Amino acid sequence: MLTQVIRKLILSLLVLTFLIPPTGISARAQGKKGQDKNSQGSDQTPPPQSNPGYSISVTVPVVTVDAVVTDGNGNYLPDLKKENFRITEEGTVQTINSFAPSEAPITIVLLVEFSQLGYYVFTNNAINWAAAFLQNLKANDWVALETFNMRPNVEVDFTHNHDEILQGLSTLYYPPFHESNLFDAISDVLDRIKDVKGKKAVLVLASGLDTFSRLTLDKAMQRVRETDATIFTVGVGEQLFLWAEANAGMGGGFGQQLNFIQAENQLKTFASMTGGRSWLPRFDGEIPDIMRDVAASLRNQYSMSYTPSNEALDGKYRKLKVELVAPDGGPLTVLDQKGKKVKFQVYARQGYTAPKSAVEPTK
Repeated sequence: MLTQVIRKLILSLLVLTFLIPPTGISARAQGKKGQDKNSQGSDQTPPPQSNPGYSISVTVPVVTVDAVVTDGNGNYLPDLKKENFRITEEGTVQTINSFAPSEAPITIVLLVEFSQLGYYVFTNNAINWAAAFLQNLKANDWVALETFNMRPNVEVDFTHNHDEILQGLSTLYYPPFHESNLFDAISDVLDRIKDVKGKKAVLVLASGLDTFSRLTLDKAMQRVRETDATIFTVGVGEQLFLWAEANAGMGGGFGQQLNFIQAENQLKTFASMTGGRSWLPRFDGEIPDIMRDVAASLRNQYSMSYTPSNEALDGKYRKLKVELVAPDGGPLTVLDQKGKKVKFQVYARQGYTAPKSAVEPTK
């Protein structure tokens, strides 16, 4: 009798096993299965898995590089062709698969220092200069506003309405903290926009000083290496730094001057690593031209992409170099209207972090 009961219990469990669907299938997957059934008229038998519950995630990378080319006077060089560019990755020439001048709307975050540092000079410059940038945007451009001191804070999310950004700037009266955590703020804004599609940029208006960040400079630079956004930086402390240098006793002496130099170098580094540009204005009169240059840099980019010849998915940082070349592969010579050689500068990101293959749970 007991044997019959056990047999019935085992049989019931087997029946339930076949009737109850496996756990771990998301609603999206179930919806896709229903679509397949409706479109094909029958259930589709899923292929067997050698390792149930896990899948191998492999990404075939396509690297996109945006480049801006200017002459010695800051004028943009138009009408360059695909064959005028050469991209090398770790010294190996890559095959450019796609090439086009950029015509996409601007998507940009204004990252503004809002701290008590610099006797409020840094904050006043950052707010006023951010407002000046808005005059260079078009109706279809996207812009957001984020501030930072002890912590970053999104003041206005992405909008086409530039008056919303002005309103957000007008509410910034008295910074609540003395700290200026630049490294944390850079990482935060890059994390927030990492899933934004297409071209994107960050305009950092800051002194470059970092007083209390959770992240170190090395960690911040590592995060910058991973981004596909372009960072532009405008130093808001040059006026005060120069005053401190001229009055070394009041400005804190040689040690403080080293802090100022390091701060500005950090701003330059964040920009150059991503193909952006950096400015250290001394006078308010420089600001209109600088802000026009930021917008013009985004509207005069050449966008290129390639599939790396190094197919290893190792998560390592790979150095890039973008050059202008002649049809024979030698250096490109650019002449002005008078037939004189023109010096030029290429702005492009200095590298990227390769993706990694990973074993991930299926969803």
